[in-house]
Amino acid sequence: MFRAILAIVVGALLASWSATPPTALEQILQNGELRVVTRHSPTTFYTYGKEGRGIEYELARGFADRLGVELRIEVADQLQQIVADVAHGKAHIGAANLTVTAPRNAIVDFGPGYQQVQQELLYRQAAPRPREIADLAGGNLVVLAGSSHVGLLEQIRAEHPQLQWVEDSQASIEQLVRKVAQGEIDYTVVDSTAFQLLRNAYPDVRTAFSIGPASEMAWALPQGAAKLHEQVAGYFAEIAATGELQDVLESYYGSAGDFDYVESRAFARHFHARLGRYRPYFEEAELETGVSWRLLAAMAYQESHWNPGAVSPTGVRGLMMLTKHTAELVGVDNRNDPRQSILGGARYLTRVQQKIPERIAEPDSLWLAVAAYNLGFGHLEDARIVTEIQGGDPDNFEDVRRRLPLLEDESWHKRVKRGYAPGAQAVGYVDAIQRNYELLKWMTADDILSRDEPITAAQQRSP
Repeated sequence: MFRAILAIVVGALLASWSATPPTALEQILQNGELRVVTRHSPTTFYTYGKEGRGIEYELARGFADRLGVELRIEVADQLQQIVADVAHGKAHIGAANLTVTAPRNAIVDFGPGYQQVQQELLYRQAAPRPREIADLAGGNLVVLAGSSHVGLLEQIRAEHPQLQWVEDSQASIEQLVRKVAQGEIDYTVVDSTAFQLLRNAYPDVRTAFSIGPASEMAWALPQGAAKLHEQVAGYFAEIAATGELQDVLESYYGSAGDFDYVESRAFARHFHARLGRYRPYFEEAELETGVSWRLLAAMAYQESHWNPGAVSPTGVRGLMMLTKHTAELVGVDNRNDPRQSILGGARYLTRVQQKIPERIAEPDSLWLAVAAYNLGFGHLEDARIVTEIQGGDPDNFEDVRRRLPLLEDESWHKRVKRGYAPGAQAVGYVDAIQRNYELLKWMTADDILSRDEPITAAQQRSP
């Protein structure tokens, strides 16, 4: 009798346990899939060939690997959809450069902050610069609907009742910045990190002043998902301690800030401390491929700051930041080996150059190839198609350069074959390399190897 009663009790307990819905972390582990919702942007997620890129993608990829599960990326059409998807269980994590705000905290939890961001008011350089909120009166201020900028402006309006703005639910941050540059709107508000990447493509747009205090960026998590929150916190603590987090951020934001940086003392320190040990390999690559060693060195600086140990969570690594597929394509079996990486990068650049139509003359063909090295040849072709549609010359790099940011515009990237691409980032990449290249020419002007013709084997062997 006792055993029968015990069996009934145990059965009831087991039934109650099995009826308990699994936690968010248990769902992830049981299904072997981490669902992350994000948005298309240079800092969040985009595709490069068959590979994913973007800060949020790389961080999410690293977290999925930590859990031993597959990563599934979902792209939201509107910013406000991201928090809603997490709150309603459609996604496990919202990773889209989200700042922590009280309204968002009411429906989702947030993981640890991983980056500070300042909200900036932008204006067109040709227009008078506003110095304070009162100067915005009568102007056309447009901000992204559902963004933290709206809540901040609402707080400011308590003290400045005259402050007015329009919320755009269809535009992206890139589109709003472009509208400021073209004079279609007077002002917008963006995160400082986003503008750091976009400013290279829109040199006529400037920061007027910062609005409000600095905010923390973090991942949105389901409320009450304590175990998932614990795993996310442990992951960010680990990559912060190892320096991996900083490496990911610098691989995107670092290069965007190099316009001033390359002319600074820091660039000079890298030039004297790092370049010398790898210069023979750059010169060897010039001998093999005919590509200027200074151009290759400028590209390597932009890719890795001449750090052979540079690596991202997605596996891009080495001085020239080669993907595994690219390395195999150009005969590199050790991407962390400086010589192999440099030779591989030079070979890959020449492969890209060979795809550029022969009718395109220098230097247009060269800079088109450099853009494709960063963005992918398919996305470059899409930009050339957009250029032709708009009446520009697809064989002229400056014409294509002006259209590259349109690959971030939904009205355009839906019309081309490969879809979204961070074209503004590619513009900044090429611009910075052009500056690095010119600076290296100047800094090595007294070298015996400074003339225009390629170096010879005898010159390479001379001390």
